Amino acid sequence: MRPPPVTRAGELPKDPVSRDVWPWLAAGASGKAYPDRISAPTREHEMAAQKQPSAQTDHAGLEVLPFGECLDRLASVPVGRVGFLSAGEVMILPVNHVMDGHSVVFRTAEGSKLAGAGVGYPVTFEADSYDTAAEAGWSVVVHGHAEVVEDDDQVRRLDGLGLRSWGSAERPYWVRIRPLSVTGRQLPSVTR
Repeated sequence: MRPPPVTRAGELPKDPVSRDVWPWLAAGASGKAYPDRISAPTREHEMAAQKQPSAQTDHAGLEVLPFGECLDRLASVPVGRVGFLSAGEVMILPVNHVMDGHSVVFRTAEGSKLAGAGVGYPVTFEADSYDTAAEAGWSVVVHGHAEVVEDDDQVRRLDGLGLRSWGSAERPYWVRIRPLSVTGRQLPSVTR
């Protein structure tokens, strides 16, 4: 994995999501799902001074979710959507999934999802939740590459994560999405 591109004189990108994602992904090798807190030095100093970090917002006024919270949100819902190219068309299909560290994993049968994962093309995964009465919700998007898990030890380990495929069809193949970027947004809290 390569770190995010540098802007000038060794400075990381100004975008807080791009700036913060690389250290989180790199921490995966330590065996910990994700570290408690990693950020750019200046931001870390600001957060320590504030004690309570304020929510960052994007250009549309949506709250930007920190990386760890993105992973927690992905783990909190059973269904997401995987997007990929198949026969020159963009396909977006629902899948039930679980998180395996920083990776999204799901089961599938022979077909387009498996074929899309087998060739190593980029994929996008999205999961969300919303409350129409409260006019609140969030969305997390994972960009990465999918791969079919073929190692028997890994398959046994993934079988132990408790994912139960919906529907009656057998789904014998595990697909892992290795993230290159993870971003999340939510509607800001509104007091009425």
